[in-house]
Parts: sequence; C-alpha cells; structure tokens
Amino acid sequence: MHSNNKNQVYYSQMFKGKNEITYYSTELPLKTVIQTFDFKNTDEALFICDLTKIKEKYITWRKYMPRVKPYYAIKCNDDELVIKTLADLGTGFDCASKNEIKQILNIGVQPERIIFANPCKLTSHIKYARSNQVLNGTVDNEFEIYKLHKYYPQSNLIIRFRCEAAEVQCPLGEKFGCDAEQDASALMLLAKSLQLNVIGISFHVGSGCKDFPAYDRAISIAKKLFKFGGLLGYDMDLLDIGGGFPGSSDENFKVIAAIVNKSLNRHFPDRKVNVIAEPGRFFVAAAYTLICKIYAKREVRSPYDNKLLRKMYYLNDGVYGSFNCILYDHQEVTVNHFLGKDSYLPSFKTLIWGPTCDALDKIIEDTELPDLCCGDLLAFPNMGAYTIPIASPFNGFMSPKTLYFLQNKK
Repeated sequence: MHSNNKNQVYYSQMFKGKNEITYYSTELPLKTVIQTFDFKNTDEALFICDLTKIKEKYITWRKYMPRVKPYYAIKCNDDELVIKTLADLGTGFDCASKNEIKQILNIGVQPERIIFANPCKLTSHIKYARSNQVLNGTVDNEFEIYKLHKYYPQSNLIIRFRCEAAEVQCPLGEKFGCDAEQDASALMLLAKSLQLNVIGISFHVGSGCKDFPAYDRAISIAKKLFKFGGLLGYDMDLLDIGGGFPGSSDENFKVIAAIVNKSLNRHFPDRKVNVIAEPGRFFVAAAYTLICKIYAKREVRSPYDNKLLRKMYYLNDGVYGSFNCILYDHQEVTVNHFLGKDSYLPSFKTLIWGPTCDALDKIIEDTELPDLCCGDLLAFPNMGAYTIPIASPFNGFMSPKTLYFLQNKK
C-alpha cells in the first residue's frame, strides 16, 4: 500500500489478474499516480481510468433526467470493467451487433435490458438476437421490415426517424433514420400489414450534439408518430431519444436535460410511455486520461535567420492508436504538461506527432507548450470515448494498457 498524507491517497488491489482495480480514498492526483506506478520507466502510453467518475455520471443522469433510462452505447467504449460498472448501476445497453449482444449477456444482463439499436442488421445477428430473446430493435426502411418478418416476426419494432441537429460532432442522418413525414407512417402501415408489432419511436440527433433544441424538435415529431401508431391500433409505449449527450461538460448536459424534461412533460405527460436514451460518451469520456511520453524532439528554425519557428514532439501514441478519435470522432484533444503553473514559464508554438511513419499521424498541429525534453510526460484528459475500441497496432505500436481506479468511500 502507498500513501500520501497531503492528498490522503492510498492504494490497495481489489482484483489480481487482467483487470486490477486500485482503490484510493479522497482524490486521484495524476502526479501521485505517475510516481506510484513509475510511468517514467516505461515506453508505453497508459490510460488512467477512474471508475468513480462513471458512477458519478450515473448519479448526475438520474438527478437531472430521472424519467429517461440510459441504455449505454457500448460501441463508445467496450471495456470489460466499464460495462460491468454500468451493469451493476442498472443501465440498459444499446447493442449494434451479435458480438455486442453476446458481451452483455455474458455478464449476466437480462435480454430485456438490451435494445438492438442498429437499423440495418445482418441476418445471422437477427437470428442470434431471436435465439437469446432480445426482442426490441430499431428499423428505418421497408427492406429491414421484410427481413424481420422473415427471420424474427416475434420481435418488437421501434421506428427510427431522422431529425439531425444543426451542429453536431458526428452526423448520422445521412446513413440512418427514415423521413418522418414521408416514410415513417408508411413503415408502420407495412408492419401492420405483416402483423408485426411496433412498440415505439426512435431518433438520434447526432453524436456530440451542440444544437440542444434539436431534442425538443425531435420529441414533438415523435408525438405525432405515436398518434398515427395509435390510429393503426398499436399501443406504443417506448420512446428512444438516442444519444448526443456531452461527456466532458455537465453544464451542457444540464441544459439538454432541462429541454428534454420540458418537452417530455408537454408531449408525453402519460408516464406509461417509457423513455430511454443511448448515451455513450456521456458516461466514459471524462473517466479516462491518457498519459504519453515524449520520446523524440525537433526544433524547426528559419533558414534565413535561424529563428525558432516551432518545436515538434513525438509521442508514443497517435492517430492510429488512442488518438483515432481525432480522425473518426472529430475530437479536439486537450494536452496538459507537468511542469507546474509558473506564469513566467515561456511557451512555444508546438506541433505534436504520433509514433508511426505516416505523416497523417498528427495529434495537435498548433498549440503552445513550454520547452519539454525527451522523457517528459503529457496528459490528455477526456479520452474515454471512441478511442479504445477503434485503436490498431499499426506500424507495430501497441494500444495502451489501462490502469483502473475506484474511490473507496467506506
């Protein structure tokens, strides 16, 4: 056990083996963790995962949006301990494939807590869902309705319509979601003619939504579709408001929650309608900090007067690894150094590279950092979303391992 009187930190191992969890008492200062686990003497980048932050996010969700049950989108981060933590808290799960469904069932989650939220499904995956009684799934076109009629007629259909936010980190509307006015009613009519059960309506405003009123617009459209379903004789009782919830700003989440709550009270005052959502980054983004080491350095100078133009640092992780979120999730990452907060410390124009031989492997093109040396460490907060599941060992650089921490509040 290691202790630090100033921060009242102590460590003890909970599990031995693949996923060790380390307990701490009151707070988790990065410098103490780095010293304790000797980051300086490893050439591997490492994730620090604070599972306590995931639990705190769940408390925040329940406090500000109590009517909406979260179904965690495991594509965002499918880490075993993250999934288990959320399962123990009582969340449902948004799964998009056979393997994701299997992962959730294997930890003892009941199929009723799973929504098969991929509108276009492989036939073998439909059969797997059927054999495991995963009933609820989204659909957005007539070909999928015919497919479900053939392979899983007992399933519960949730019609997904398109209502995209004006400003969003990752737009989804071009790929998924039917036209609410032209197609949604036709899909319900088709399902009715095939004697399929439609239980609800779904939408997704886009991942990383910044146009918060989009939720209200979508909920008002969903209400109209509920009314049409009622005219067809469907007793629909499920509204899925999708994802898009921020993971690094609780203040923005509170604004969204207020909009959603007000809209639900106006359009769906009847509590017999169960409301769910598909948050991903909300739960995991802030739980992860990536620690990287500078292993090489260059200074770029003017050929005319030798004036320093910028400093370039090369790190042991890059866009083919954990920083794939820059390419695929359009994230703008934040970097922190460990030289202290001396206001007199000069800073320089800086470019940060990843380790591979590809010039695309650029982490941050233009930032300001003090003069750093090979062996110095940099921290990147809010790195838990759309990083780990997508990372590859391109060029022989392996994905970082994860150190797990949990606050012991006893």
